[in-house]
Amino acid sequence: MTIYIEKLVKPTQAIAESFNRWENDPALIPLIRPSQSIEELNRRQEVTVEELTKRLENHKYFLIYLDDLLVGEMNYMVDPGHLFKKEEGTAWMGITIGEAEGRGKGVGYLAVEHLANQARNEGLKRVELGVFEFNEQAFRLYEKSGFKKIGVVRDFTYWQGRMWNDIRMEKYL
Repeated sequence: MTIYIEKLVKPTQAIAESFNRWENDPALIPLIRPSQSIEELNRRQEVTVEELTKRLENHKYFLIYLDDLLVGEMNYMVDPGHLFKKEEGTAWMGITIGEAEGRGKGVGYLAVEHLANQARNEGLKRVELGVFEFNEQAFRLYEKSGFKKIGVVRDFTYWQGRMWNDIRMEKYL
C-alpha cells in the first residue's frame, strides 16, 4: 500500500467526477458540508472542470492516492473571512477522504501533516479548521496532529434532526 499526494494543477473530467461522487455522497455530506436544513442536507451539487479550475484561484488543492486509486482531496486557503481567530498568515484547511478504501489506513493523518507542511513552506504561521461536533473521529485525528480547540460556532450545521456546533481548532506551525 502506497499513499502519495499530488498538487492539483489542471482539473480533468475524471477528477471532477470523483469530487461529485464525494460531495454528493449521503454518508459524507453531513461531514464535509454545513447545512441549515434537511433540504440543504439533501441538495445535490454538480462540480465541473470549470468550477474546479475557478476554485484553484483561491485554494491550493492536493489529490490523495492510495496506490493508483484517487481516494480523497485536501485543500487550504489563506486568510479567508470565516476564520474564528482573525490572525494574518493563517491557512484554513479542509480534507475529504471520499473513498472507503482510503479510510482507517492513516491517510487522514498524512493529509493533515502534508497540508501543515505546505502551509509552513508558504511562510504561513498557523492553520485553522472547523470540525462538526458529531465527527468525533476527525476531532481525535486533529488532536493527534497537534491541533487545539479555540472556540465553538453554535448551531452551525443540521444533521439527524437537529443543529450541531462547529468546533474550531488551530495549530501553530
